[in-house]
Amino acid sequence: MKHAKKILILSIALVFVFSGLALAAGYDYKVKKEHAGQDLTPSQVHEMVLKDSAHTFIVDCRTRAEYQLIGHPVGAYNIPLKFWAGNFDKKEYGTSTNPNFGKDLLARFDPKTDTLIFMCRSGKRSCSSCAEAVKAGFPAEKVFNMLGGFEGDKVKYKQSAYCGQRKLGGWRNEGLPWTYHIDTKLIYQPDLSK
Repeated sequence: MKHAKKILILSIALVFVFSGLALAAGYDYKVKKEHAGQDLTPSQVHEMVLKDSAHTFIVDCRTRAEYQLIGHPVGAYNIPLKFWAGNFDKKEYGTSTNPNFGKDLLARFDPKTDTLIFMCRSGKRSCSSCAEAVKAGFPAEKVFNMLGGFEGDKVKYKQSAYCGQRKLGGWRNEGLPWTYHIDTKLIYQPDLSK
C-alpha cells in the first residue's frame, strides 16, 4: 500500500514537472516571410516596450476593422499595410496596398530615435511592413517583426476541438495586455478625417 502511494505521488509529480517543461518551452514560432529587421516573440516585445516605452512602439499593420473588432495590444498604433477593398472572393477579403505606408510611419515616428515592432494577425504582413519601414528610412536594427502576430496560428490537428482556430502563440494567446478600446491618438490618422 505504501509503495503504491509513493508511485502515485511520484507519477503526479512527474506530470507537473513535464507539464511545466512543456509550458516553459512555449510555442515554436516560425518566420512567415523573409524580411528586413529582426524577429521577436510577443513576450519579448512586451519586455522591450516596458523597458523603453518612450521610444519603442508596436505598430499594428492590420486593417482598421481587425484593429477595432478583434482587439489589439494596449498602446499599439494602427497603421494598415493594406486596406479592405470592400469585396470578398471565394477564400478571403480583397485588399489594396496602402500607398502611403512609409509616409504614414514617418509622420508618427522618428527613424533616428524610435524602434518599431510590427504586428499583424499571425506574422506575414508584419514581415512586409518591416521591409517597407526600412525603405522609408528606418534602420534595420530598429525594425522588428512580432512572431505569431496578435491571434497566432491555427491548430491543424484534426482531432482537436480547436482545429482551425487560432490558438497557437500570438499576443492574445500569450495572455499579454490587449483591448478593444479605441484611442484616437493611436488609430490610423487618415480615418479620423472621414
